[in-house]
This record gives sequence, C-alpha cells and structure tokens, in this order.
Amino acid sequence: MTQSGQSQTQAASAARASAHRWRLQVVHRTAFHYSGAVRSSYNEARLTPESSNRQTTLRSRVEIEPAATAYGYRDYWGTTVTAFDLHQPHTELVVTGTSIVEAGPDLAEHDRVGWTALASREVRDQFGELLTPTALTTMDDDVVAQARAAVGGARPHEAGARVCRFVGEHMEYLSGATNVKTNAMQAWATGKGVCQDISHVTVGLLRALGLPARYVSGYLHPKPDAGIGQPVTGESHAWVEWWDGGWNGFDPTNSVDIGARHVTLGRGRDYGDVPPFKGLFSGPKSEGHTVTVEVTRLA
Repeated sequence: MTQSGQSQTQAASAARASAHRWRLQVVHRTAFHYSGAVRSSYNEARLTPESSNRQTTLRSRVEIEPAATAYGYRDYWGTTVTAFDLHQPHTELVVTGTSIVEAGPDLAEHDRVGWTALASREVRDQFGELLTPTALTTMDDDVVAQARAAVGGARPHEAGARVCRFVGEHMEYLSGATNVKTNAMQAWATGKGVCQDISHVTVGLLRALGLPARYVSGYLHPKPDAGIGQPVTGESHAWVEWWDGGWNGFDPTNSVDIGARHVTLGRGRDYGDVPPFKGLFSGPKSEGHTVTVEVTRLA
C-alpha cells in the first residue's frame, strides 16, 4: 500500500471511531449520614475515569464536604484513587465525582493466542492473580462443566463471548436480590442479581476455563437512543474483560459489547478491588448513606 493509501485508511478508521463516540458527563454523589458528630474519618474514592484506547477523560474532579485535603495515586491495579481524611467534627460527609469523558468501542486489534499458549507457564505466571478464584468469584465444578459445554470447541476469543452469553441467559437482573457481600455461587443459585453479581459469575467462569479475566467498574448510560443534553438517572455499573493475547471487553448484564455508553473507572480481581468509595470513621454509628448518579450525553 502506498503512503497515500495508508493515510486514507487511517483517516477512514479515525472517522469510524469518531462516529461511534459519545461525550458523557457523569455526576456521582455519595452522602453519608451519622447519628452524631464523627471525630475523624479516613477515606478512598475511586471516581476518576481512566484514559485508554477507547476512552478519553477530558475533565474530572472530586469534591468533598466538609472540605478536606486530598491526594491522588494509582493503586496496584492502575485505578486512580482520591484519598483524604477528616479530623474535624461532622455529622455528614458528601463526596461528589464529576467527569466529562469521550467514550467509544475499542478498535485496537491484537494477535490472538490459542488454548496451548494460555496454558503455558509464562502466561500463567504473568496473569496468576487474574486466573485465581477469589472469595467473590469462585464457582462450583458442576457450573464450570456447564460453561465448558456451552463453549464447546471454540477458540479462546469466541469462548469468552460464549461464557458471557451463557451467564446472561441463566441470570436475571433484579435489584435488591443480593448485596455487596453476595458471592458468585450464591447469586448463581438464586438466578438473580445485579451487574456486580453477573460480572462476578462471569469472571469466575472465565478464569476456571483458563482465560485471564478481570472485573471492570464504571458507568453505563441506560439509553441507547439518548438525546443530547438530557440528564438521566444512572448507577454504577460493572462488566468483564478477558485476555487472549490482548484484552476484550463485554457487558454480560446487557449482552452488549463495550462501547460509547460505557465509562470505565477501574479494574481488579473483583468488586473488592474497585469500590467507588470505602473508608472508616471514629464516632457514633452511621445512619446509612445515599448514592445518586446522573449521566448526560453532551455530544
């Protein structure tokens, strides 16, 4: 191909990518309420979206009330963390993450490997933590056998997609059926759960079949036909990625590829590695917390 031809091809690819990208604003607000004055608290917020091949974070800020000095760092899994502590009496703590992100499908290509390469010592050493089941993702042998039957003789790339569809066909999305401590087998046994549970089951089965897999935390605009400038109520979302020479993403809860409606915050072995907020405090008991997520398509 001539240099001119290559330029035209690259321009066409860029145009296709641009056509499939959305600009989204996400406002994630968490308010903690206490029965009296809390003397001190130590906190971590994971509310800053990443920048990657498919996603560019144009602007992001984390606001804290009462005001606190915060510092940011990347955790072990590469997620941006805003850490802060408070040492003044407070009866409420409000943390708001506001971000503007351009997102689309991941159009990057990679050379795919087969099952023999995935079973090699080199791959298993490199991805050991993402092949080992956790307390939240462990699946029983009989369910693994069902997933293996659903995969059949498929190569790793298609096998990953089949596992995602297998889980989606056997689990119903139902808010309130589980909680953050529910593990994958408990959710599977009920056949119901939220995106966190469905992703935990999927990650557990992918790993059991020999595919390195990770849990992804983020947001999803709920309307594929969203109008420009119309705020809608959203929520934190979760999906999965598996490795077959490169990373592939899929949303098993909605049975869709990762695309313009998905905003990635971070990744880990399971939800425990990427909660939007965690911390501890000294003082009277908590009266609970409220979470709101508002998502707006800007372009």
